Amino acid sequence: MGVAFSKVTEPGIHRSFAYRAAAATALSPMRVLTRSDWRGLENLPDSGCVVAVNHISYIDPFAVAQMLYDNGHPPFFLAKDGLFRLPVLGRWLAATGQVPVYRGTGKAISAYTDAVAAVRAGKTIVVMPESTITQDPDLWPMRAKTGVVRIALATGCPLVPLGQWGAQELMPRGTKRLRPWPRRTMQMSVGPAVDLSDFSGDTVDHDSLVVAGDRVMDAITAQVAVLRGDPPPQGRWDRARGRRVVTRAEESP
Repeated sequence: MGVAFSKVTEPGIHRSFAYRAAAATALSPMRVLTRSDWRGLENLPDSGCVVAVNHISYIDPFAVAQMLYDNGHPPFFLAKDGLFRLPVLGRWLAATGQVPVYRGTGKAISAYTDAVAAVRAGKTIVVMPESTITQDPDLWPMRAKTGVVRIALATGCPLVPLGQWGAQELMPRGTKRLRPWPRRTMQMSVGPAVDLSDFSGDTVDHDSLVVAGDRVMDAITAQVAVLRGDPPPQGRWDRARGRRVVTRAEESP
C-alpha cells in the first residue's frame, strides 16, 4: 500500500473525561433503544486503521460508534466543520479529537492531513466514502469519493470495510425522527482489509483512485449483501448522473 505501516499509539485522548463523557451521552441511548448484531470483529486491527462504512441514515454514525467503542476501538470521525461551530456539540467534537471536514473551501486539504496524522498516531478513523446518505433507491452503497483511499495509501494502514443495515429503520432516510418501536437491530459486518497493494501512494493518479474506490465500495457492498440476504444490483449509484453505472470491475470479463 505504498508506505509501510507501523503501529504507533497516542496517549489516551479516548480515555479523557471529554471523550468518555461524549461517548456516554451519545451511545447510552443506542444501547437502550437498539439490539446489536455484530459480525467479523476479528477483522478489526489492533490500532491505526481506516474503517470505511456505508451511510444509510442520520443516526448510523452513532450505531457505528457504539460497535467500535464497545469493542475496544474508540472511533474518530471525519465530521462536517459546521458541527464544530455548535455551542455544545462543537466543544465535545474538538475536545475528543474528531476531524473537521471543510468542504468546498481552501481548508479542505486539512481534513486529509489531520486524518493521516490521526491514523499514524494509532487512532481508528471512520470514513463514510459516499460523503452523504446514499441516494440509491434501494439504499445500496453509492460510488465513493477518493479521500478514504488517499488516507489509506498515505499511511499504509489497513482499510477495513464495514457494512451496516438497520439504522434506516430507526431513523428512515429523509427524516430526523426516531422510530424506536419495535426495538430495532443494528447489524454490522466487518470484512477483511481491502487489498490495495497494487497501488502506490506516490504515483497513483485520479483514475487509479477511482478504481481503488470502487474496490472499497465492492467490499462494503459485499458485507451489506450478507446482512440483507439479497444480492446487490449491477452497477452502483452515481450522484452526478442520477443513476446506477457499471464500475470498472463489472466491465472486466
